[in-house]
Amino acid sequence: MLEIKNVYKSYDGKKDAIKDISLDIENGDIFAFIGHNGAGKTTLIKCIVGLLDFEKGSIKIDGIDIKERPIDAKKILAYIPDNPNIYESMSGIKYLNFISDAFSLSSDERKEKIEYYSNFLDLNNKLGDKISTYSHGMKQKLAIIGALIHSPKLLVLDEPFVGLDPEASFKIKNVFKELTEKGTAIFFSTHVLDTAEKICNKVGIIRHGEVIKCGDMQIIKKDESLEEVFLELLGEENGQDI
Repeated sequence: MLEIKNVYKSYDGKKDAIKDISLDIENGDIFAFIGHNGAGKTTLIKCIVGLLDFEKGSIKIDGIDIKERPIDAKKILAYIPDNPNIYESMSGIKYLNFISDAFSLSSDERKEKIEYYSNFLDLNNKLGDKISTYSHGMKQKLAIIGALIHSPKLLVLDEPFVGLDPEASFKIKNVFKELTEKGTAIFFSTHVLDTAEKICNKVGIIRHGEVIKCGDMQIIKKDESLEEVFLELLGEENGQDI
């Protein structure tokens, strides 16, 4: 579903922010992308969804090259940044109808999806309110609903659990499980390693722009926790035993 091959990205033409990254995420995968602050997680995510250009390599979504056919690729993916910038002058329902129009959803389809997800995430009573009155967690829920209403084949998220209360986080995890059972691939960055360990079947660890560990979650962590594996890798970098 998501094929990343030998991708390089530099901001200044000298130092690579990400270098020679290759990843394969298949239908039904939940892939956790973890690393320290500034490691290159958000840079790669923005390259995947077409917000940043990159100098070398290729990124394909369901076989569609993001550079050669960006519109076609974006039709089958959804992206949620860590701090969703939503049109705050709109009401929640106007925003969702705007997204539905962008993806040419029928009246019946949008009504079904909006009702289902807004009820599930306890946002249905707030859809008539202006987004400017929403808390961060409510905006995050609205962004998630907007991302899901066109049934994307690939869902890309940057820190999706930031700002969500425990109940909402639990519900989003169930949504992820439901989506992957239908074949959707999910790629997300996170610092919440215990959550990644519980819900993801694959993981990639990035350090200074390079992927240093990648594969099945159970194989990567073996008899340790994901947190222990991550800290050990940082210890190796610093020449320490952690």
